[in-house]
Amino acid sequence: MMEQLFTDRAAPLKLNFIILYIALMLMFSAGFAQDRVLYKQVDTIKLSMEIYYPVPVDSDKTNPAMVFFFGGGWVGGSIAQFAPHAKYFAKRGITCFLAEYRIRDKHQTTPFESLKDAKSAIRYIRKNAAKFKVDPDSIIASGGSAGGHLAAATALIEVYNEDSDDLSISCIPNALVLYNPVIDNGPGGYGFDRIGNKYKDFSPLHNIKHGAPPTIIFLGTEDKLIPVETVEYYKVVMEKLDSKCDLKIYQGQGHGFFNHGKFEYYQKTVREADLFLQKLGYLPDNQTVKIE
Repeated sequence: MMEQLFTDRAAPLKLNFIILYIALMLMFSAGFAQDRVLYKQVDTIKLSMEIYYPVPVDSDKTNPAMVFFFGGGWVGGSIAQFAPHAKYFAKRGITCFLAEYRIRDKHQTTPFESLKDAKSAIRYIRKNAAKFKVDPDSIIASGGSAGGHLAAATALIEVYNEDSDDLSISCIPNALVLYNPVIDNGPGGYGFDRIGNKYKDFSPLHNIKHGAPPTIIFLGTEDKLIPVETVEYYKVVMEKLDSKCDLKIYQGQGHGFFNHGKFEYYQKTVREADLFLQKLGYLPDNQTVKIE
């Protein structure tokens, strides 16, 4: 009698567990963020990262990490911009992070605070590499437009570090994947009206150095914010300093052509980014994951 009663009570619990397990597996396979962490707090401002883990998770393996910084002129924007990219590369075996950072519309801040946050994000990932099961020496920084600037600047700009950061932890990524990045903040470049003469210590183009992380850049010929000539010059200087820089130019395409809403070029640029990361050894060369 008691055994039957226990069985009757346990059955719904077991069924509920099975339903929850299936729901979680469906959520993960669909590419929803599996985690969200607070990586930084400045006064009352809290900054988080959404994390997309490879599925299935191999507990005995560390993976490369890829952190994405959204675009929006350091003024607006959302981490949702690169969610499709994160879902794809997570399926390819990279642990992906979508990082919030301070922006003018939301936090009344300047581009300098945005850069401090980008550096803090990479330091946080590297410091907690064991927790996230990532290789601290295989961190890829990526972003579009102003987010592309932030990714590049974490590698090239020495100043603009948060006072609370542990500077013994490097913020320099091991590779860069940049989508129409704002790399020139000097006179005539994007953002000079806000950066002013501080561009000399803020603009990636003016701070290229030997040993910069291997980089791939995507740009459209009709981009009204980032001239093709600027990015071509960036590539020339990088290579003169023995730093790898691949450049992919897309005819007739404007700013933001790589976003998921422009699916043809989203697919093309993701595929090229995948090949670039294969060459660096971050991804296996058997590309079987569908780009969605």
